[in-house]
Amino acid sequence: MDNLVYILNGPNLNLLGRREPETYGALKLGDIERRCRALAGQLGLNIDFRQKNGEGELVEDIHEAIIADAGGIIINAAAYTHTSIAIHDALRAFEGVIIEVHLSNVHAREEFRHRSLIAPVAEGVIAGLGAEGYELALRAMASRLIEQVEV
Repeated sequence: MDNLVYILNGPNLNLLGRREPETYGALKLGDIERRCRALAGQLGLNIDFRQKNGEGELVEDIHEAIIADAGGIIINAAAYTHTSIAIHDALRAFEGVIIEVHLSNVHAREEFRHRSLIAPVAEGVIAGLGAEGYELALRAMASRLIEQVEV
């Protein structure tokens, strides 16, 4: 495994900045990607930043991360977090570090958002901190990937 990290974003995140800014913030996904790229460079990580609306497309992205022997996956599966056994199963096959991210505090929202099918296979979950959650996930990822190299 190496310092390659896939940052995977699920359905409707391509509408950030337009869709419910009171919940998800004013930043667009491209803004979040630029911030992630800048920080990843400082941390010595290479990122592959993607957004897909389809469940199967996200599963295929996870498979690509497995084949690429990526060191980690940061995933905001959006609504699929609460419904997708397929994404859960694909992530179980990934041997690197997995961190789940959500822009909003899913636990302060509708009850159906309180259950994550990703959390059981993730090392950690960051929710409710907006775009900063991605940056915190990158910092945690860098720390864990460095620990793996040192072991």
